[in-house]
Amino acid sequence: MKPKAEFGVFGGSGFYSFFKKGEEIYPETPYGFPSGKIRIARVRGRRVAFLPRHGAHHEFPPHMVPYRANLTAFAGLGVTRVLGPNAVGSLKAEVKPGDMVLCDQFVNFTTGRRDTFFDGPETTHVSVADPYCPELRRIAIGAASNLGISVHPTGTVVVIQGPRFSTRSESKFFRGQGWDVINMTQYPEVALARELEMCYLNISLVTDYDVGLEGDPGTKPVSHEEVVKVFNKNIASLRSLLAEIIKAVPLRRGCDCGKALEHARLSA
Repeated sequence: MKPKAEFGVFGGSGFYSFFKKGEEIYPETPYGFPSGKIRIARVRGRRVAFLPRHGAHHEFPPHMVPYRANLTAFAGLGVTRVLGPNAVGSLKAEVKPGDMVLCDQFVNFTTGRRDTFFDGPETTHVSVADPYCPELRRIAIGAASNLGISVHPTGTVVVIQGPRFSTRSESKFFRGQGWDVINMTQYPEVALARELEMCYLNISLVTDYDVGLEGDPGTKPVSHEEVVKVFNKNIASLRSLLAEIIKAVPLRRGCDCGKALEHARLSA
């Protein structure tokens, strides 16, 4: 059966303007329904499925997002590449609000999330040593250059449970580890995509300085209002970048993401 979509895009309501027209579906999966209706349309001549990660009305907080249903719904449409834009807080002075970071590593500090498709009886250990697709990251760097968008080409995102923001002591610890940005949704989303042998690209839009910059009383701790304000201010650039990436991606994958399960299962 011909895939209904090549790409899956997670994001907020600002991305609906990607699609002037499009088919809407709401598929049930073995893990329940996804977080909202999936809209399928063409972007730069390619079939793209869009799903609001937190629901159409932001009704799913980070720890309640149905991650397994979301990724399974994409897989059922034939999606092999997932683009995951998200809002992040900065842990470094040089990573400024309005910047974009193409993360290549994550550190997980979440708890209790259903973070695997493999609950037995077949034991499966999938490698996420390099969790983000190198081919998509390389294409994203080139697309940003073509558009004159400045991006940080690498970065480590620390993923916290949410929905609360960090204490000053927690943020100081994260900064002390040398990590770059902080977020609440990258895990288990990217790990589940790897288990489904999908390519995954993270585009982190920096909206704030987490609890503020150390030693700079002029910066304030993050607020949800400020996150939304900065994200909306940069949504046009983010949409342009996604469209440029989609246009530049080759039809055939040139990475090993599609082979993630080859050596992941233990023999009897």
